[in-house]
Amino acid sequence: MTTTVTSHRSRPPAQPASLRARRLPWYAAPAIAVAALALSAVIVYGAGIGGPVLVVVLGAVLYLVGLFAAANAVEGRRSARNRTWSALIHSAFVLAVLPLVSVVWTLVSKGTERLDANFFQTSMNNIGARDANGGAYHAIVGTLEQVGIATLITVPLGVLCAIYIVEYGRGKFAFAIRFFVDVMTGIPSIVSGLFVLAFWVLIVSPWFNDGRPSFSGFAAALALSVLMLPTIVRSTEEMLRLVPAPLREGAYALGVPKWKTILRVVLPTALPGIVTGVMLAIARAAGETAPVLLVAGGGAAINTNPFENNQSSLSLFVYQQAGDASKYAPARAWTAALTLVALVLILTIAAKLLARRNRLSR
Repeated sequence: MTTTVTSHRSRPPAQPASLRARRLPWYAAPAIAVAALALSAVIVYGAGIGGPVLVVVLGAVLYLVGLFAAANAVEGRRSARNRTWSALIHSAFVLAVLPLVSVVWTLVSKGTERLDANFFQTSMNNIGARDANGGAYHAIVGTLEQVGIATLITVPLGVLCAIYIVEYGRGKFAFAIRFFVDVMTGIPSIVSGLFVLAFWVLIVSPWFNDGRPSFSGFAAALALSVLMLPTIVRSTEEMLRLVPAPLREGAYALGVPKWKTILRVVLPTALPGIVTGVMLAIARAAGETAPVLLVAGGGAAINTNPFENNQSSLSLFVYQQAGDASKYAPARAWTAALTLVALVLILTIAAKLLARRNRLSR
């Protein structure tokens, strides 16, 4: 007697072609994009109403319209709406990235002209309008010292203030601190420079300078600290609030004091976000010009002492060279701007790697 065994894992029958949903071919979207850009270029340049930027913007609009029409005709209205919204999101991302790419490209292409040893080893002391040499060594030293001192002052104050607001602050006093931090976030940089000028330069510095007011890099660091403090406080506060409550409760259940819980549990958990906030504050401080001009005075010579005499910075150097009548000044300004961006980028990457390493080691 023969028994026939039928497999239960046999492949299901293929669906009829009429039940399969129709889809646009893979090349439909790129083809529509190319056609939209071509039509946009014809319209814009034919009518003489704009340039490349308007071509891209109008092309994006035409691309969305064309994609919706094609998808609606082939796939149906529901799929067409899905494709259109996805394309809109991607188009918005591209339009947002284009200015950034343009700025970076312009900065790199123009900033490499004076990217030589002379630029990083000399200052502008005794450099005339017809001299092609001269560098930003004095400005680099000033930026590192001023931002470094401001960071040493502001980071402990900002982190401790945020810890108080989140972990201890209750009632009207904590509300008042949070309110004034929010107010400080929006003050112009010139106001912080005027505050330090009126308080430190005109009142305090004469005590240490035989009764005469004195500009200094330290005064600029104080002005930058006023600008950095609200950013660090707000970013640290938000990061501390994101730490899960069970982490704190678990430490308390084991009998760990509150201060040690904050030090060993809360801060390490929030460290990457805190570092990000600190680097944002440093980037803002490094790019400020008005406070340095008001309280440090600038200068063409190298001054490594932040507590005496005038001192320059990279942002102030860029401002001065951009307004100089010398034909060699624009190249110095672009290279100094590229140096400033590269310096902030290097510091940010180093801080991120350090925070990541410390977090993993715990």
